[in-house]
Amino acid sequence: MKTIAKANQAKEPLLRKVIHNNLEEQIRQLTDELEIRKRQLKQGVDREKLGADREKQGADREKLAEEQIYIRTKAMESTVDGIFIIDATKPDFLIIYANPAFYSLTGYTKNEVIGKSYFLLHGFDVNMRVAEEIKQALRQGKSFNGEMLNSKKNGEKFSSSLRIAPVRDTNGAITHYVGSKTDTTLMKQRDLELEEQREELLHVTRVGKLAEFVSSLAHEISQPLTAILAYAQAAQRMFADREPKLQEILQYIISDDQRAAEVIRRLRALLKKNKPTFESLDINVVINDTVALIMTHITVRNKVIKFELDKDLPRIQGDRIQLQQVLLNLISNSLEAMDERSDSRELLIRTSRKDNDIIMVDVTDSGCGISAENMNKLFFHFFTSKADGLGMGLSISRSIVEDHGGHLEAKNNSDRGATFYFTLPVNMKNDQE
Repeated sequence: MKTIAKANQAKEPLLRKVIHNNLEEQIRQLTDELEIRKRQLKQGVDREKLGADREKQGADREKLAEEQIYIRTKAMESTVDGIFIIDATKPDFLIIYANPAFYSLTGYTKNEVIGKSYFLLHGFDVNMRVAEEIKQALRQGKSFNGEMLNSKKNGEKFSSSLRIAPVRDTNGAITHYVGSKTDTTLMKQRDLELEEQREELLHVTRVGKLAEFVSSLAHEISQPLTAILAYAQAAQRMFADREPKLQEILQYIISDDQRAAEVIRRLRALLKKNKPTFESLDINVVINDTVALIMTHITVRNKVIKFELDKDLPRIQGDRIQLQQVLLNLISNSLEAMDERSDSRELLIRTSRKDNDIIMVDVTDSGCGISAENMNKLFFHFFTSKADGLGMGLSISRSIVEDHGGHLEAKNNSDRGATFYFTLPVNMKNDQE
């Protein structure tokens, strides 16, 4: 028994070792299985996370696209220009979209516009030649940009600037046309008003020149008329009580002379220069208004006008129309002087304060300048260096400036061209009764 017990005792460590090894193997297998499962679970979580991230990115892109579409739509609906889209796949130029400004501009409702041909909405006053040009441009896949006259639904006419451009798909095929219509009626009216003001100012200038001319001519004629009267009266006294026929002729001469002198006197009285009507003026505003009247002519001449206007100048007392006459005459003379030189383009108008009581306006050109011979005669009546000039503009301009209490002078620039400049007193009081 002891032998068996000892034998069992000897086998017990071996048995425990076998059991231990088996347990370790099972634990190792379980651990490996757990690790594999863990990796599988992690991969599943990663895939789910990746899918979620992709879904989130897709949602973000979709939201961004929706926001962009919303912004573009609101922008088209908010603009003051009439926006419309034409279906290029249909032959009749059907409108598939128009913004509120388009409805307001044309006077038509949405139901009257959508699905209708664009060319049915022009009204009866549209130039059919222009309409045909638009159709030809669209059929050829080209853009159109031009001005045209339209009529609203109620028949009211309006001018518009029209721009139409093709829209292409990814393959380059034209699918739509997008158009923009801008109401230019107010701009046209403003241009017309400026033209009318310019013509009015030019008319005033012409009348002023004519009045000055007639007044000077009357003064020149009155002198020989006075001499004729004196000679006729002297002859009448010399032949007193003799030569009755001669006496009668001399009396005719005296009577006609006196009648002519009376006509001259009345004419001079009619043209007698009155004091200007003064009002408070900003000289910079007067300059800008004058330039606006002749800007078209400046552009046509291919000239450039620049400004250096002192913004801190005090207001003056003056007659707006007369000061515009002066500025118009000086600018016109400068432009004509620059026409004589092909490389002369810039005209500069400058305002500054000479001292506390006087402001100065300079009109500087880059033209041919003034010869020494002509410099001293510039402001004489009837003196002109132009083939078709009256020689009255500068003379009248100097008279106007002097009536305002200032002085008008001219000088040659150091490099080229000439400068006409005049002064005006600050806060000159109107002494008219």
